[in-house]
Amino acid sequence: MNSALHQIIRKKEIWLTYFSNILGYRFGRFWESPRHGGESVAEVLRAHGIRFIFTLVGGHISPVLVACEKLGIRVVDTRHEATAVFAADAVARLSGTVGVAAVTAGPGLTNTITAVKNAQMAESPVLLIGGAAATLLQGRGALQDIDQMSLFKPLCKFCTSVRRVREIVPTVRKALAIAQSGTPGPVFVEFPIDTLYPYHLVEKEVSPKNIPKGIMGKITAWYLKNHLTNLFAGAWEPRELSPLPVLIPQASDQEVQRCVELVSRAKKPVILLGSQATLPPAPVHDIRKALESLGIPCFLGGMSRGMLGRDSPLHIRQNRGDALKEADLVLLAGTVCDFRLGYGKVLSRRSQIIAVNRDRTQLLKNSDLFWKPTVAIQGDVGSFLLRLSKGLTGHRCPEEWPQSLKDKDRTKETANRAKASERTERHLNPLSVLYNVDKLMAEDSIIVTDGGDFVGTAAYIMRPRGPLSWLDPGAFGTLGVGGGFALGAKLCRPDAEVWIVYGDGSLGYSVAEFDTFTRHKTPVIALVGNDACWSQISREQVPILGSSVACVLAFTDYHIVAEGYGGKGHLIGREDEVQLGDIVKEAQRECRDGKSVLLNVLIGKSNFRDGSISV
Repeated sequence: MNSALHQIIRKKEIWLTYFSNILGYRFGRFWESPRHGGESVAEVLRAHGIRFIFTLVGGHISPVLVACEKLGIRVVDTRHEATAVFAADAVARLSGTVGVAAVTAGPGLTNTITAVKNAQMAESPVLLIGGAAATLLQGRGALQDIDQMSLFKPLCKFCTSVRRVREIVPTVRKALAIAQSGTPGPVFVEFPIDTLYPYHLVEKEVSPKNIPKGIMGKITAWYLKNHLTNLFAGAWEPRELSPLPVLIPQASDQEVQRCVELVSRAKKPVILLGSQATLPPAPVHDIRKALESLGIPCFLGGMSRGMLGRDSPLHIRQNRGDALKEADLVLLAGTVCDFRLGYGKVLSRRSQIIAVNRDRTQLLKNSDLFWKPTVAIQGDVGSFLLRLSKGLTGHRCPEEWPQSLKDKDRTKETANRAKASERTERHLNPLSVLYNVDKLMAEDSIIVTDGGDFVGTAAYIMRPRGPLSWLDPGAFGTLGVGGGFALGAKLCRPDAEVWIVYGDGSLGYSVAEFDTFTRHKTPVIALVGNDACWSQISREQVPILGSSVACVLAFTDYHIVAEGYGGKGHLIGREDEVQLGDIVKEAQRECRDGKSVLLNVLIGKSNFRDGSISV
């Protein structure tokens, strides 16, 4: 029996040697190459125009980072993995490409889950690269080895684990195309560590140190050699690196024509513009011209804030509910009937409703309960608006309608400014602070918002200067986006003045990224509304339940924390009210000189947002 087994093993060794020679002829003796899988990843990213990769370093992914650096892709390391994904999200939104983050296995990946879910709900095309235990060791108790695929399948459009080095290029190309196609969103590619490192290092780790004697030793050695050969076979064959086609749904000519007819007959139309309007392929400045040509009053939400500039007569900021009651036609251009629109209950049953969205589920959300679309189009919002405007060339909405809404807007704005002049019981009036800062912001400013009550107030007061100049988390309402969003924004537009509007609670999530801003020379300005409280929660919890438990914070010296990370900090209290403008201008000068600045503004309580929801 032993003799027979020896003969079988010997035959397999002969065949393995034979096939190794064949593979060496066919695939260029891959075992002699110093190349590694990280180079293949970097080559695909470069071919797709990726300029940045965000990371928190780990040994599982080091080959990817080193290869990216060598090919001129900027590697930006952060202080938390979630920040890396948030930064990639911001790059995706502002650049029209895929944002890329790479993190190590196990806890490195689990730390990204909130940020990946946020990207999913915000419909941002993000590629998450994750390390993993070696293919042979998965499920055997290796360091940081968990079932990562099960975690990310509910969050991502596409999830896969690379099992052979030759799969890297086609897999990454496919993932990048899927991230941008249809409704954009995150994708996840897992790279076991042995698919990224060079053959000679993997062979060293795979080969047993002390091969058992006898038949089992030979079987083990043969199995490991065969596994290694299959892992690297064909690894360095030339492959196509260029982008695959991106599939984007479009409205049909018949659908557009019907909408042209509906809009042309409307006397009081309204457009509710959502974040999808900023997605490629339609340039945002062309969309702005199309909206101005239509002359229809617009309410802007999410990433579409700023689409019409700072002071457009068509941009209506207040009294949305009243306007929707009067409107005879409502165009939901990427806007979803979720909690932000009362699940559709704010729409009048007398209004004709045109809904356009890339995602069919979002397009018809709650339409079985509270509203019904006259026309529902699964297609790209920006392209639809351009075609609608072209079909309505020479037609404009009756001017008295947007003018009447603008007059009401100004009345509400006057009331808000009156509230800004009220003296709070202690510290500064938050509305007054925001009005003063907004007045001094540069024309190229990008506003990043991260918080609850203070940010909710800012949304009514601050005026983005142009398209793609406002970043908020989106429908998920995630705290902690500030550091990552600002980092991505500053890298995309290095000459812009990037502001983060923080609540003091949300600041705690990413204040450590001031270290990242310093190290990577990406100066930003953080405006912190410090009321020593989770105010958005407190507004409901205290009157309903009679307790402020867990809502109370401290008037912490956050400005000193920023200085500890290499930035500049300013504490601003009531005694500095008169000098507030000068302090803001000084912060702008310091930022231009390369320092990130934190303005720790002590604010008092205001009833401006009484009745706002937190659940």
